Amino acid sequence: MKDALAIFRALADPTRLRIVALLRVMELSVGELAQVLGQSQPRVSRHVKILADAGLTDRRREGSWVFLALGDPHRVSPVFDAIDAWGQGDVSGDLARLDAVRAERSIAAERYFEGHAAEWDAIRSLHVAEAEVEAAIGRALGEGPIGRLVDVGTGTGRMIELLGPRAESAIGIDRSPEMLRFARAKLSSRAEMAKAELRQGDMYALPLQDRSADVVVLHLVLHYAQQPAAAVAEAARLLGPGGRLLIADFAPHEREELRDQAAHARLGFSDQQMAEWFGAAGLAPAQIEALAGGELTVKLWLGERPAESVRRVA
Repeated sequence: MKDALAIFRALADPTRLRIVALLRVMELSVGELAQVLGQSQPRVSRHVKILADAGLTDRRREGSWVFLALGDPHRVSPVFDAIDAWGQGDVSGDLARLDAVRAERSIAAERYFEGHAAEWDAIRSLHVAEAEVEAAIGRALGEGPIGRLVDVGTGTGRMIELLGPRAESAIGIDRSPEMLRFARAKLSSRAEMAKAELRQGDMYALPLQDRSADVVVLHLVLHYAQQPAAAVAEAARLLGPGGRLLIADFAPHEREELRDQAAHARLGFSDQQMAEWFGAAGLAPAQIEALAGGELTVKLWLGERPAESVRRVA
């Protein structure tokens, strides 16, 4: 009864009903909500706090921005069942302004991408086409549903875009607020991806619980890690029984200039290194594939959590 009273009090305001309706469509920053609602940020922040205190929304800081998403689905779903049954009224004006927010995100993301495109293109030119890497990722994970997906170092959100339609849920994690804004703009333009969740976080301390994922992907991310073994162990921590960790990265190479020009901390990884890290994290090596065709060879390593013996990894 206490929870129900808190929820009904939180929703006893037209603006707060409008906020939950907007967050049902996509995650938004406080500033974006203020823009759509035509209200000041301090006023919107007060409304958001009331909703958060009732467990209806979650707030996540990304740099100087605060992004908002709906709270626990078990708490929020009954609210929307009631709203849908009773009718919320005309929100077409809010949704039209939300389209303007989407457009602004896309413009900002394009500017950011243009500023970094040259360096990304230079690295891409050293290895096989991304389409070949993505096809190999698809082969490694097989056909059909993949359950709960987590993409560590999501960057532009490409792995969420590629694998998200096959996932029960999809969460992308990146340390960079700028990259998360790029990914959010990209994914929110696709209706089936608008609800993909994006969070700021570090690969060594992922903001998710043990055994909360069925598939974890590190796509061309691990070579940035100063402590790759720790990053592998942290990714493996998320896996439940039968869960899979897929790492796509470079085989050992001698392109020393990538340390300075592209911030690569490691110049590729050997199969032996990966097998040792998988073993230490409680994973059994399941598959290895090499994709040659450029100066850098891309490799895929797939590890699996044995269904019969699941242990917590640090």
